[in-house]
Amino acid sequence: MSKLTDVPKRILIGRALRSDKLGETLLPKRIALPVFASDPLSSVAYAPGEVLLVLSIAGVSAYHFSPWIAVAVVVLMFTVVASYRQNVRAYPSGGGDYEVANTNLGPKAGLTVASALLVDYVLTVAVSISSGVENLGSAIPFVVEHKTLCAVGAIVLLTLMNLRGVKESGKLFAIPTYLFVAGVFAMLVWGVFRSVVLGDTMHAPTSDYEIKPEHQGLAGFALVFLLLRAFSSGCAALTGVEAISNGVPAFRKPKSKNAATTLAAMGLLAVTMFCGIIGLAMVTDVKMAENPAKDLIHNGSPVGEGFVQDPVISQVAAAVFGDGTFFFVLLAAATALVLFLAANTAYNGFPLLGSILAQDRYLPRQLHTRGDRLAFSNGIVLLAGAAILLVWIYGADSTRLIQLYIVGVFVSFTLSQTGMVRHWNRHLRTERDPARRRHMIRSRAINTFGAFFTGLVLVVVLATKFTHGAWVALLGMVIFFGTMTAIRRHYDRVAEEIAAPDEPSGDDTIRPSRVHSIVLVSKLHRPTLRALAYAKLVRSDQLEALSISVDAAETKALREDWERRGIDIPLKILDSPYREVTRPVIDYVKALRKDRPRDVISVYIPEYVVGHWYEHLLHNQSALRLKGRLLFTPGVMVTSVPYQLESSEAAKLRARRRAEWTAPGSVRRGPVERRHKEPHHHKEPHHHKS
Repeated sequence: MSKLTDVPKRILIGRALRSDKLGETLLPKRIALPVFASDPLSSVAYAPGEVLLVLSIAGVSAYHFSPWIAVAVVVLMFTVVASYRQNVRAYPSGGGDYEVANTNLGPKAGLTVASALLVDYVLTVAVSISSGVENLGSAIPFVVEHKTLCAVGAIVLLTLMNLRGVKESGKLFAIPTYLFVAGVFAMLVWGVFRSVVLGDTMHAPTSDYEIKPEHQGLAGFALVFLLLRAFSSGCAALTGVEAISNGVPAFRKPKSKNAATTLAAMGLLAVTMFCGIIGLAMVTDVKMAENPAKDLIHNGSPVGEGFVQDPVISQVAAAVFGDGTFFFVLLAAATALVLFLAANTAYNGFPLLGSILAQDRYLPRQLHTRGDRLAFSNGIVLLAGAAILLVWIYGADSTRLIQLYIVGVFVSFTLSQTGMVRHWNRHLRTERDPARRRHMIRSRAINTFGAFFTGLVLVVVLATKFTHGAWVALLGMVIFFGTMTAIRRHYDRVAEEIAAPDEPSGDDTIRPSRVHSIVLVSKLHRPTLRALAYAKLVRSDQLEALSISVDAAETKALREDWERRGIDIPLKILDSPYREVTRPVIDYVKALRKDRPRDVISVYIPEYVVGHWYEHLLHNQSALRLKGRLLFTPGVMVTSVPYQLESSEAAKLRARRRAEWTAPGSVRRGPVERRHKEPHHHKEPHHHKS
């Protein structure tokens, strides 16, 4: 079967890599920044818009609060970045928030953080892809008409890119991310230059529109609640910050220092872009409405269903560069592309966290191993599947998906920073060096402020977004938490059950009184003769051949052939009136076990070894069914006696010719010792002696 899947697998994800090539996949800072920070950097494409959308509920007059909301987001961003710089230095192994919470607050807190992060990574992919599709859809109508299909296609494409391995995808993501950052900065500089130096008045496409407020003249608690909701929407700019702390092992050495530097650069770029876009949106008089068809008024009447509300970044670009100009199109294209690629933060974080959780026995062990290309393939595929499901359920609508967003990330922020405070407290009890103590006290102060601020924001997010969809994210966290707890319980139970006892006793050491061997026979051919010969070679107290009679003529021919050859093993034939093969064998074996419980029954099954995938469908089906049933019968040993057909020999020869090629999955068989580099000599088939 592997032959059938090898070719498409190699075409899609490339040739397998040896385990000792892992060092070559580590990232320098210039590549790590776009790989891990594309999510928070790209969120400036939708976070400012979310702030204005919420404020529009109270009408245009509420827009003058947006700079203050931007300041609050900036303070929060710097707090979180400063806090995480302490994390990556203290915990460079890549566990990030999960490891910090697990070590300092206990397994339940660690599992809560892990659940929150896994949900958040899935949502990062769903939101980024959906937002990218919407940005692209403003230029290409086909994309809007088939939004869900296009979003699913983008996720599949991104999955294949990541399955090829980190470094290759890293180079792929660097260009659009840097192009987007350069485009936004060029827009900010040119906008400020036009406004301050040239004195131009810039107008966004919606500057002469009016907004019909849903709630006129909000004041008191209602206004505070609205501002808090706008702030929580603006906090979307912080998603993905934690990915760097989860991805420290992917950095080049010195890992902690490089990760901390990348974090600082990302924070500085993100807040500058976020504030700049909100500032220019104010200057150019951008209007956004939660329900534009009804609430956006142009020339005295609503704009209607046909109106497409462009994102804030597109409107600002149209005002600064001019609608349809080269720079406008370039920035629009870079924005759409970087939103697709922003999901890459999750593609790096989710599989790495999944691998750590699998190592701690909270997720299936398959998530712990690296795939053919040294990426955590199983984690990547699992993430893609979950994101596709969300996109399909929510119809790739980014506004609906954003309501689910950021709950998870603030749960992990808060628990992680609380864990870091306990980490420093623990170390301060034993540390005597004054310089190190001063450093630890400063770090603890940063983490304490971080824990307090992010905890406050978590309360705000839950209070303002719960009914708008945040409950779905909480439900997802509960499902992940419950599933991982159940998996851990299962692994612990199995480990306890199979552990070798200190004092040997019971069934593990008592020798069976006798071995009763049975060779299953369908016809008297070479595979059967080999199985009989092998069974005779292995010492048994009783040996018999067993055949199931489903056709009287065939059974008679078998008995005659058996007697003619003078085989000295008794042949027992069981009738099967319903033409079943498996059930009579199982019933016979169970009856033997019941009569003599201390006997071991050894069953020998002749099997063909074939060379082509399609031949597997034509042979060994009864043997597979029998094996499956016998495995559940206590006190029964099952032995397959292989007989190689000619096609298997041909397959072996083909495999020998491909000896230079790395077999799929070979890197999963453990670390490979480094060999001295030797020139490769391609051996021609005629060099092999037959």
